[in-house]
Amino acid sequence: MKCKITTYTGLDVSLDETHICIVDAHGACLSETRVPSDPEAVHRPLKSAPGQLKRIGLEASSLSLWLQSELSAVGHPAIIIEARHAHAMMQAQRNKTDRNDARALAQIMRTGWFRAVHTKSDDSRHMRMLLGAKVTEKMRLSAPGTA
Repeated sequence: MKCKITTYTGLDVSLDETHICIVDAHGACLSETRVPSDPEAVHRPLKSAPGQLKRIGLEASSLSLWLQSELSAVGHPAIIIEARHAHAMMQAQRNKTDRNDARALAQIMRTGWFRAVHTKSDDSRHMRMLLGAKVTEKMRLSAPGTA
């Protein structure tokens, strides 16, 4: 009987590319790569990752909610963690690079020293967008000089 190893992943997401680091339960780095910041491109190395992905961590940012939603939709255990808490954990790094941030996020996922951010459902975000558009349109129509 072959035992599958448990792995943890950190994603450092930026506008152009995402750095991915996968570590095992002992903290040893199994894989590091960078891909375009696109859900399909990020999904590929995660799908072929060794072992069973227990947690995938993303630091809270404007892109992380979108990426977390897309990764969760295909079955990945993606978690957005509080940015200030992650920053405090990563301050001990000697060289602050995207690659090292992905490593640090993977280690944070492995140790469990993180606070998950509450994420609203897609329906909730869509409703909020519609309500915002309604308020904006109402203000535009009630402004003097518009008809």
